[in-house]
Amino acid sequence: MSEVVNQCCCSKNTEVQKTVCCSGKKAGQSWITGYINTKSGEIPVIQTVLAASDLLGLVRMRIGVGRSSYRIEPGLYATGKPDENSPVLVTANYKMTFDLLRRELRGRNLWIMVLDTKGINVWCAAGKGTFGTDELLKRINVTELANIVSHRQLVLPQLGAPGVSAHDVKKKSGFKVIYGPVMAKDIPVFLDSGMKVSTEMRRVRFNLIDRLCMTPLEITGSVKITFIALIISLLTGGLSKEGFSFFSALSEGGKEFLFYLSALLCGTVITPLLLPWIPARAFSIKGAITGIIVLSGLIQIFRDTSSPCYGGFYFLPWFLIIPAISSFFAMNFTGSTTYTSLSGVMKEVKIALPVQIFLIAAGLILLIISHFT
Repeated sequence: MSEVVNQCCCSKNTEVQKTVCCSGKKAGQSWITGYINTKSGEIPVIQTVLAASDLLGLVRMRIGVGRSSYRIEPGLYATGKPDENSPVLVTANYKMTFDLLRRELRGRNLWIMVLDTKGINVWCAAGKGTFGTDELLKRINVTELANIVSHRQLVLPQLGAPGVSAHDVKKKSGFKVIYGPVMAKDIPVFLDSGMKVSTEMRRVRFNLIDRLCMTPLEITGSVKITFIALIISLLTGGLSKEGFSFFSALSEGGKEFLFYLSALLCGTVITPLLLPWIPARAFSIKGAITGIIVLSGLIQIFRDTSSPCYGGFYFLPWFLIIPAISSFFAMNFTGSTTYTSLSGVMKEVKIALPVQIFLIAAGLILLIISHFT
């Protein structure tokens, strides 16, 4: 029987597990509450209630701030007081994934094996190969899992299946892979039912809320492009037959930047929001459609302006620019959905990106010309 202790004594641990055991408190990881003695050394015990700092981290990840460094040490962890018969759950070392899992395990005695996915979530890591067979076998060995549990079962998230060969894991380690539900919130029911997964637990949904949750990340990812668009808008907005005007740069350039923001809104908000109902299969085409619709509304708003810049020719460049920008941002959204495949995304990008670049470049040239006509 294992025993929970409060101090870290790593003398019995392997080198890799020693890093996990001794790094927690040094790194200020308050979610590690103690350590549990096993035949292979001491294993960190973690909290299943998220602290304020953890919740803040979830918010940061939703908007894409510091995602590349939001990770934990790979290795073996424990919740409650697990023993040799307790289940072993496998997850990624992206801390948001880890947090979403552990908050569903309150009051349970479990082992959690964290793979080194380079700070990437399970689904993406499975596609990239970091949540894969080799890493799983390596982690079984370095944690000496066979000495800690008497059973030979590992519960993996279903979305990690593309990266793992269950047959090879069984053959080389003796551990049988069992795929759990898609969502972490279904794990308690899964465990209580004897590790049986219902059809609903297997289903990957991408409903309205799921789609909108990705919008902040897409917007923050566009900050550099948006800054460049602001500079270009100020420069082109200040041009006229009389030369460059700082007043026009602010007034007309501000309106042109508003046009860009409308395209950004189309690609990152409107297209994901209306995704199932927009015609066409390709995300780039869906984005272009919403861009044209919103542009039609902008023309109605600005067509009666007294500004000499807003003649009929002025709107022609925007019929190229806005749909292309909206198409670009909508196409970026493909990596966050369940509607696409890797090969399909690569094919779409290969075809659509050159067209988008051409339309934006041609539109900018026409836009500059429009200020001199």
